[in-house]
Amino acid sequence: MSRATPWLAATAAIAAAWVGGRAYLAHEAAARRLASRGVAVPVGEASPPRPADRIPDPRVGPLPGVTIPRRLPAFRLKNLAGQPESITRYAGRALILNFWATWCAPCRQEIPLLQSIDRAWQARHFTVVGVAVDRREAVAAFVRRFKIAYPILQGERAALGVIRSLGVASPAFPFTVFTDDRGEIVALYLGELHRPQIELILGVVEQVDAHRLGLPTARRAIAAGLDRLRRTATNGPDRQSAT
Repeated sequence: MSRATPWLAATAAIAAAWVGGRAYLAHEAAARRLASRGVAVPVGEASPPRPADRIPDPRVGPLPGVTIPRRLPAFRLKNLAGQPESITRYAGRALILNFWATWCAPCRQEIPLLQSIDRAWQARHFTVVGVAVDRREAVAAFVRRFKIAYPILQGERAALGVIRSLGVASPAFPFTVFTDDRGEIVALYLGELHRPQIELILGVVEQVDAHRLGLPTARRAIAAGLDRLRRTATNGPDRQSAT
């Protein structure tokens, strides 16, 4: 990440992970660039997984000029009953806000982890909320099939508006926003989450909630911790410990 954008570098915790590469909004130039690496799929169109859903690209990161807001914007999306629901209903809890789609293979792969995290961290005032950028019928069937217990919001164009309000014009799925219990954005993670990464981030957010860390320090700690995890995964534990 460029040191010319320190706030973004600290806030945007980017993984060298398998990233969902089905781009959408083909009329936008950035989306076309993403689609050239994957399979273009109209917003909300559910389809079977394909190998192109998983794209190894350690350089994936936020687009130049992206500015992530300090606080999570207030927004309303429909729940699976079709009723509008405000994200503010979770005020006072730290959020793990996971953006996904039913056609995205990495999204499906991380759902069991998110289920586990939601159960384990509920008592510590964390809540997982899934935001499905997909058709309600497809999402509802998927949730029933995989027995997803954490809250799910859904939208197509409306959900894309939420994503744009986060400063991400053309995301690849999945990506996850982590907030503290005051609604301030601590990290934005692009790509499939794995247990070491998510537990690192949640541990730092917990320190923010306990007023033991300020946001700038927390963002730097997350960025540094994820970088160590990436280097360990790349070099192996033996080589990493010798450096």
